[in-house]
Amino acid sequence: MAETVTGGCLCGYVRYKYNGELEAANYCHCQDCRKTTGSAFNVGVRIQSAALRIVAGQVKSYTKNGNSGNKITREFCPECGSPLFTRAPAKPQFVWLKAGSLDNPQLVKPVHQIWTDSAVSWAYIDPELPSFSQNRQIV
Repeated sequence: MAETVTGGCLCGYVRYKYNGELEAANYCHCQDCRKTTGSAFNVGVRIQSAALRIVAGQVKSYTKNGNSGNKITREFCPECGSPLFTRAPAKPQFVWLKAGSLDNPQLVKPVHQIWTDSAVSWAYIDPELPSFSQNRQIV
């Protein structure tokens, strides 16, 4: 069942709406995610790109090759720098929404973690959560 969720950046310049179901959420421990979040990991929620609308402001983006060797584009607020979305040009149908940018982050429950070979030892995540030493295949 589709629902509308909303979110945005820290300063309020960028606001978005998503009309659809929040899909799989995960923890990512890769070095790039740690650098872009300034934390031990990123929490991303896969959504359908066609159902995402930026309703205020505009994002700035940065593209580079990720740990997988594939290009990855990170989108953030140009005013406050809040990370908002990640896109993989090889998978244009998806966007990975930064869970902390949601107005109601309680909607998110990560179902697995990836790039655990890069995880820092001081951040605890439930060891029962399915884990992948690198990326997992996206269908």
